[in-house]
Amino acid sequence: MRRCAALLWRSWSLSRRAGIDGLRRRPLFPLPLPGYADDACRAVPSMVGSAFAALSLPRTFSSASAPSGSSNMHLIKSEEQFDGVLTKIRDESSPAILYFTAAWCGPCRFMSPAIEALNEKYPHVTTYKIDIDQEGIQDKLMELRIDSVPRLHFFSKGQKVDEIVGADIERLKHTMDRLYK
Repeated sequence: MRRCAALLWRSWSLSRRAGIDGLRRRPLFPLPLPGYADDACRAVPSMVGSAFAALSLPRTFSSASAPSGSSNMHLIKSEEQFDGVLTKIRDESSPAILYFTAAWCGPCRFMSPAIEALNEKYPHVTTYKIDIDQEGIQDKLMELRIDSVPRLHFFSKGQKVDEIVGADIERLKHTMDRLYK
């Protein structure tokens, strides 16, 4: 506690010495009064703790495993599998979605419950989840110009009919209703 107060006081005193011609320069951010320095030091661990608590939340739709309970969602693990899926989508003319994601992507984790719910609503649409950080698929990603995640490519009758870039759940619902109802 005392160390934090000393650091705050030192920052204040250094800013006073940095003035020109006897004018004192105030710090760019407001410092608490010395009596409240202990309260400021106590607040820092709770802020850091809450940040780490957010990181330890269970990851849904993570790239480590295939989604549970969803038979129409498939995890692509290799370039050969990815090529096979693209060929299958074009040849069979079945409705499909390519979902490009990453384990570290916050917006991807935000969208995952909506994608899972829409998979249940539209069981005839197959969703293929591709983690962009997997080894061996970078060439295919460059060929498809996948430069950001989340990104969804919608296919109908063997052709790409729409694309969504970013975490826009309303647009996702609207697109699914329009294309696959």
